[in-house]
Amino acid sequence: MTSANRPARLNRGLLGLLGILLAGAGGVLIAVHLGALGGVSRDSPLVPGTEEPPRWVFYLAIVGAVVLGLAMLRWLAAQFTRLPKRTVWQLGQAGEQGRTQLGSSTAAEPVVADIESYDGVRSVTARLSGNALAPDLHLLVSTDPDTDLTALRKQILGHAVSRLRTALDLTAVPVTVEFRIADRGRTARAQ
Repeated sequence: MTSANRPARLNRGLLGLLGILLAGAGGVLIAVHLGALGGVSRDSPLVPGTEEPPRWVFYLAIVGAVVLGLAMLRWLAAQFTRLPKRTVWQLGQAGEQGRTQLGSSTAAEPVVADIESYDGVRSVTARLSGNALAPDLHLLVSTDPDTDLTALRKQILGHAVSRLRTALDLTAVPVTVEFRIADRGRTARAQ
């Protein structure tokens, strides 16, 4: 099995394995504490000797565990692609007849439709962030393995982004594009 993004898959796999191991170790410790695990007495010492360490050692261990847990949660959160939140733009001034609002996701839908019609594109996620006068376009494009990314990027900028600029009546829209190359073994999307 080949993957275009092998390090990310390995990273997620190792993170998942570490989580399973830590959850299992925690479960065993809880079972020993409750006396549910035969062969191990809950009153037996964890380490040789009967003296308790100084109280600050316990506090230090708790703080270290909390910091390590939060760092691991942050690492886990970084594994997922995060796009900007959708916003609602107010177009023009609110008057006696009301106000006109446009959701940024509604404005991004035609861009998705345009890009999904291009050869070699499997799926697209688009988000517009910022305000209506200066939006930023963020694209996540999944492609076939043999797609020419340079040509696809030129087509996106020359056609889909150009149409978005015209629709929003703007001179420029900053664009960030992330390409994801699909595995060869998967079937292409239905047309």
